[in-house]
Amino acid sequence: MTVTSAPAGNPIITGPIVATILRLSTPNMMAMVATAAVAIAETAYVGLLGTAALAGMALVFPMVMLQQMMSAGAMGGGVSSAVSRALGAGDIERARSLAFHTVLIALAGGLGMTVLFLGIGPALYRLLGGRGAALDQALVYSNVVFVGALAIWLCNLLASVVRGMGNMAVPSATLLAVAAIQIVVGGGFGLGIGPLPRLGMAGVGLGQVVAYGLGALWLMRYLRSGRGRFVLPLSGVALRLDHAADILKVGTVAMLSSFQSVLTVLILTRLVAQFGEAALAGYGIGSRLEFLLIPVTFAIGVSLVPMVGMAIGAGNAPRARRAAWTGGFMAFVVTGAVGVAGWLMPEAWARLFSADPAVIEAARSYLVWAGPAFGFYGLGLCLYFAAQGAGRVFGPVLAGTARLLVIAVGGWWLASTGQPAWTMFALVGFAMVVYGLATMAAIWSTRWGR
Repeated sequence: MTVTSAPAGNPIITGPIVATILRLSTPNMMAMVATAAVAIAETAYVGLLGTAALAGMALVFPMVMLQQMMSAGAMGGGVSSAVSRALGAGDIERARSLAFHTVLIALAGGLGMTVLFLGIGPALYRLLGGRGAALDQALVYSNVVFVGALAIWLCNLLASVVRGMGNMAVPSATLLAVAAIQIVVGGGFGLGIGPLPRLGMAGVGLGQVVAYGLGALWLMRYLRSGRGRFVLPLSGVALRLDHAADILKVGTVAMLSSFQSVLTVLILTRLVAQFGEAALAGYGIGSRLEFLLIPVTFAIGVSLVPMVGMAIGAGNAPRARRAAWTGGFMAFVVTGAVGVAGWLMPEAWARLFSADPAVIEAARSYLVWAGPAFGFYGLGLCLYFAAQGAGRVFGPVLAGTARLLVIAVGGWWLASTGQPAWTMFALVGFAMVVYGLATMAAIWSTRWGR
């Protein structure tokens, strides 16, 4: 029998939209900053292991990021969307069943990634240019990380269940702890600090697996304790294809966005490399400022998933749309301000990373041409998360496809006709504008709710 609980008084459904977005996004921002700190720390201590280790990590890093985007962003968004819509409708029993099916999806996703990368890893890293010692280091790191893929999927999807309840504090605190544990364990075993054995790249990978494994255990304990809006059942729940489909219809389509994002970066890197080492280095410096947009848009966007989902579940589609447009505008303002700052002071940013005049000029060119469009990228990415909450992601994913095609086709033409490097950077900015406007059009034209 279906158990319902009226959502009356739920502040996520009834509270002021701007205040609710700020309240929900602040913990997410802290978690994203911690994740960025992990990337910096890992790069630092992997550098102490030598050039081959750094090169090996560079080969595996896009795949590690892809797994994070698939589990935390894509499938995690599907989980939060489904759970929040069920809770918005007051259907507690459906929400419990969705959480149970989330565990099964995490098992399938984690084990699937293990089998996939143990099988294709060597060939894939060779295709990306891995040779000799760098390839050896890449395989050591990759094998450990992807053997423990289940821990990463389980932690990220359980965190998404809690976010679907409208609770951002518990997942964010968990991910802060995961980040700290990953730095300590990965650095300790990687470098052999104190009594710990020096395991090199295997130790670095072990840090990620141990940290996410402990995070998954903590979130499982929380969901089983009754402190959330419902208790996660681990047995006694019938398998429901329609409940699994409610998650997968959003998560699997959203995975295409993850693939497109990684593919766009790989294609763009390859195209810029044709303009020379200085252009590639300058692009890398400029894109570091671009990466600062991700914590902001992720923090706001993830807060929109339960806000939109619960409003849709409660039959209040107009509020869901107001939340989406408000969050998108906030992301546009913040990320646009970062881009304008880069446009106004490009050399100040570039000189933080290099003193080479050619590299500084390339970074300046990138920020001058692409920086003013950063706001459109933040807008599109934030609205993509809102669309996850509504369970309508096909349009925003197509917007990502449009961005990919602009980069791939336009970049190929620019490179093949011998255009200067600044034209490639201008193309990057144009692609961001296309992505933002196309996502807006998709949200505007797609019906939300029943």
